[in-house]
Amino acid sequence: MFDRRLLKNFDYQLLLIMLVLCCYGLLVIGSATQGANISDPFLFLRKQAVWIALGMVAIFVIISIDYVNFYRWCWYIYAGNLVFLSAVLFVGREGGGAYRWLDLKVFDFQPSELAKVIIIITLARLLVDYEDKLKSFFISFSFLLYVAVPMALIFLQPDLGTSLVFIIIFFGMLFIAGVPWKNLLIFLCSGLALFPFLWTRLLPYQKMRLIVFLNPELDPLNFGYQLKQSMIAIGSGGVTGKGLFEGTQARLQFIPAQHTDFIFSVLGEELGFLGAVVLFLLYLFLIYRILKIGSFSKDSFGAFICTGIAAMIIFQILVNVGMTLSIMPVTGLPLPFMSYGGNSMLVNMLSVGIVINVGMRRHKIQF
Repeated sequence: MFDRRLLKNFDYQLLLIMLVLCCYGLLVIGSATQGANISDPFLFLRKQAVWIALGMVAIFVIISIDYVNFYRWCWYIYAGNLVFLSAVLFVGREGGGAYRWLDLKVFDFQPSELAKVIIIITLARLLVDYEDKLKSFFISFSFLLYVAVPMALIFLQPDLGTSLVFIIIFFGMLFIAGVPWKNLLIFLCSGLALFPFLWTRLLPYQKMRLIVFLNPELDPLNFGYQLKQSMIAIGSGGVTGKGLFEGTQARLQFIPAQHTDFIFSVLGEELGFLGAVVLFLLYLFLIYRILKIGSFSKDSFGAFICTGIAAMIIFQILVNVGMTLSIMPVTGLPLPFMSYGGNSMLVNMLSVGIVINVGMRRHKIQF
């Protein structure tokens, strides 16, 4: 049963920052979809609002469970994660050349999104269990194998972007835990050595994304089109932007996936440099609160979880914004709390809920 005294440690600042980001995202989604060729111009806006409401429910459910229980349930959670990721390869719904969703009738469930949080929680347990043996190369290597199994299943869907998130989570958490940098360097070099093999496993459209990233002019009307239109939109926004609902690139639908993966392009065009600065400041405050809660955690398990969640969010921000500016290849990673999408929104909000959970239980309850 939930003890109301825990609310004394509830981090309202973190929750408020997250909600402001969600509302900011709703504003830009509403603008990005106004010119869409759909009968209901507010369809995406309403759907996203519903996902945010469900996310709030998920937060209050997750904070009612002591996060220490996640430590106990880790292996069941990890096994269930592998079952769902494997099921996608056999009975998953196809979309955009990939099999990433399970049709649950009510909505399409994307296991790879939830898998990011699951790997953070379960890897945190391993780091705690072997905290006094982290200098051992073989222990570190066993952690790599542990993460590699679900990552490989995601890579086969194929979902290169989420696979990269797993790599960042792995290196970020092991670095903070105190794993020798030499071990991490060996893992990194080994991964780079595998690149020729991994290249042969990529689908043609994935290879073209990487090739066009290096030279957009190779295919300006197809794979390079998205990047060129994105840069035109952001560049034309200037300092203050053209104003909400006034962006020509967005209104004329020149930017593919402008309400999902390329929502930052719409923000840059319509709200300009100042609008982007506001977004980055919100993200900065969000990450600061997450890391601060982690630093005050009552145990290493909570601290490692907060570190992993911070690494996950930071990497997704950098990659998403980077691809809209053509300084990163297109990977399909959404912009946290901004891009339209139910699975990513729920998982990101759930992650914040877990961090709040850690913060609420940083002290023993005083009777």
